[in-house]
Amino acid sequence: MTDPLSKVERSKLMSRVRSADTKPEWILRCALHRLGFRYRLKNRQLPGRPDLVLPKYKAAIFVHGCYWHRHLGCKDASTPRTNDRFWAKKFAENVARDQRAQMELGRMGWRVLVVWECELIRDTVATIRRVASWLVGGDCRADRFSYDELPVDGGELLAVAEEKVRYRIASYDQSPD
Repeated sequence: MTDPLSKVERSKLMSRVRSADTKPEWILRCALHRLGFRYRLKNRQLPGRPDLVLPKYKAAIFVHGCYWHRHLGCKDASTPRTNDRFWAKKFAENVARDQRAQMELGRMGWRVLVVWECELIRDTVATIRRVASWLVGGDCRADRFSYDELPVDGGELLAVAEEKVRYRIASYDQSPD
């Protein structure tokens, strides 16, 4: 089977994939901020540059895309049909790098949580409840969160995140290539 995209077209397409300010990151950031959690973004001094760092809780949160970080059992973690050796190596390196960063953070005394893109999109409020529970109690189980109802609306968070991403993409489009 031949690939319908040329090498140049594929390269240009892949260059548009963002590593920061993604929709899942915006969803989590907006929700945690509304719940009163304050965080820092992409701390370069920490291994793996966690997406969110909450020094008060000595917590580092990674928001992983299912495709690039190989979420086991997720339908979004598909593998391209062409150039399979390249992709297998690329994905294995990503997973190994993630594991090294998480282990190093743990050795430094940081608590580490990985939040998957599919969780934030498909079950927004439950995922946010789980993250907030983990932050305040160190437990990832949603039933430990102290609020009966979160003061956030999943649909509203998705809309806000979509708008933030659109704004960022527009700013990229205006910059010279």
